[in-house]
Amino acid sequence: MNAIHTALSLTKAYKLAIERLEKMFGDDFISAVDIIHNASGHVIVCGMGKSGLVGRKISSTLASTGTPSLFLHPAEAIHGDLGKVQANAVVLLISYSGETGEILTLIPALKRLNVTIIALTGEKKSTLAKNSSVILDMSVDREACPLNLAPTTSTMMTMVLGDALAVSLMELKNFKQEDFALTHPGGSLGKRLLSKVQDEMKINNLPFVLKDSNIQNVLIKMTQGRLGLAIVGSKQKLEGIITDGDIRRALIDRPDFSSLKAKDIMNNSPLISIETDNMLLAENRMREAKVQCLIVKNKIDEVVGVIQIFE
Repeated sequence: MNAIHTALSLTKAYKLAIERLEKMFGDDFISAVDIIHNASGHVIVCGMGKSGLVGRKISSTLASTGTPSLFLHPAEAIHGDLGKVQANAVVLLISYSGETGEILTLIPALKRLNVTIIALTGEKKSTLAKNSSVILDMSVDREACPLNLAPTTSTMMTMVLGDALAVSLMELKNFKQEDFALTHPGGSLGKRLLSKVQDEMKINNLPFVLKDSNIQNVLIKMTQGRLGLAIVGSKQKLEGIITDGDIRRALIDRPDFSSLKAKDIMNNSPLISIETDNMLLAENRMREAKVQCLIVKNKIDEVVGVIQIFE
């Protein structure tokens, strides 16, 4: 129970810190977003220790959501990595105290490069704050650590501020799912957005039947096609579709089942997809209609395949 009590005290501290942060969003935050939005080069993020770990995440989030960014380790910067910083760049310097030695050592060199410094700090009267163009206040009443020593609440606040910058910039840039896919080609969303229906559709042994085909022939074609459906018509003229569900309903509702024709049970207005649609669009269409397959046509209205999802 003591562990649960401690954990709940931490979440309470975090909630209070978030509420405090909400009241602090103002002109400085707007200025920071505008400066980064108008920057011509990469946004450089720099922090030491725990601030550096959070800084890497902030930089990564910015980069993956449309704002080019690099993380710069302050200790490495003074030994050559400062070359990553271009003149007139925007640099986010993270230091809760505003007095981190490695960060302060960088400031004269950054000023010689004429960069814009945005400080993420908990001390608005610190050396870092005094040497920054914009100050983003991430101060907290106390750390969630029982000793009020280990960075806990303050690192959470830094993360929230970084994410707030990233999502605000996403909206300014009108960053869309398609843009996200370009920076996440290895993720499932990226793959679905970047792949076309024609890359995933079934094209072999499509189960075409004529509308006057008897039900036995329809069942044979469905079995051979292994798609759970029969396509009524031809490649040049789609007249309808028969699914496993249509067959089951006909078995229950039609006493004359054995004498039925394809035209008697087909859906004459099936959902279709165009072969150049992306997979995410096709999948969303199927989920909205609560179906597991779409007939795929090309640009000259020919049936060229079937796309399926399985859930």
